[in-house]
Amino acid sequence: MKKTILILIAMISFIRISGQKDLQVVPSVDIKRYAGTWYEIARLPFYFESKLKCITATYTLRDDGKIDVLNRGHYITEPAKVNSARGLAFVPDKNVPAKLKVQFFWPFRGNYWIIELDKDYRYVMIGEPSYKYLWILSRNKKLDPEILDILLKNATDSGYDLSELIMTVHDCN
Repeated sequence: MKKTILILIAMISFIRISGQKDLQVVPSVDIKRYAGTWYEIARLPFYFESKLKCITATYTLRDDGKIDVLNRGHYITEPAKVNSARGLAFVPDKNVPAKLKVQFFWPFRGNYWIIELDKDYRYVMIGEPSYKYLWILSRNKKLDPEILDILLKNATDSGYDLSELIMTVHDCN
C-alpha cells in the first residue's frame, strides 16, 4: 500500500512539473527607465506583505550598476505605521537583463524575473521560476481593468495559479 501511494505521489508530481511551462521573460529591459517608484496592484501571498497595504517598491540605480530596492507598506490595522525593507538587485547575466536577483538578507537571494513590461514602462509583471510568487506593479495606484485582465490571463497561461491572488489596497495619503 505504501509503495502504491508513493508511486501516485511521484506521478502527480511529475505531471505537475512536466505540464508546467518554462517561465518566459521579456527580451530587454532598460534599467534606467525601470528605476523609480512602482505601486503594487496585485500579488500572490508573500509573508513580508501579509499585513500591509499601500505597498510600493522604489528602485534606485547605483554607480556600480546595481539597484537599491526599498519596499514600503502601511499596516492595515495601523495605517500611520510603515514597514519597509531595503535590498539590493542586480543582473547576473547581462545577456538576460530581465532575470534579476534580489537580496534582502545576506546570503539569501531571490529571483526577480520581468515577465511582462509595458513598452512605456507604465506597468510590469514580476515572477519567478517556481511559480510561487507573482507581483503586478504600476506607476500609478490604479491600473486599467482591461490591462489587469490581460496580465492575469497571461499569468494563468504561463502556469500561475491565481486562486490566492491578493489585490493591494491603496487608500493611504
